[in-house]
Amino acid sequence: MRDRASRGYARTMNRIERHGHGGLARLRYLDGDFQVLTPGSFVRCAVTGLDIPLDELKYWSVALQEPYVDAAASLSRHRPGKTGG
Repeated sequence: MRDRASRGYARTMNRIERHGHGGLARLRYLDGDFQVLTPGSFVRCAVTGLDIPLDELKYWSVALQEPYVDAAASLSRHRPGKTGG
């Protein structure tokens, strides 16, 4: 639990109840939405490695199928040369 807190993730009872399971979720990222493939309470940012609670997830790439903690992380991932094209 201490390791998760040091990475910026704080577990609350509501998040666990809402998503059914604690731990890392697997998602399919769609245009304007996502589909839960494996239940969990958070995903990990593809750029920073920070945990993102599902109810706070706002940024992701459909093409790359990866989440981002914020707009700056998304922008840094999509700069020319970062994704191979």
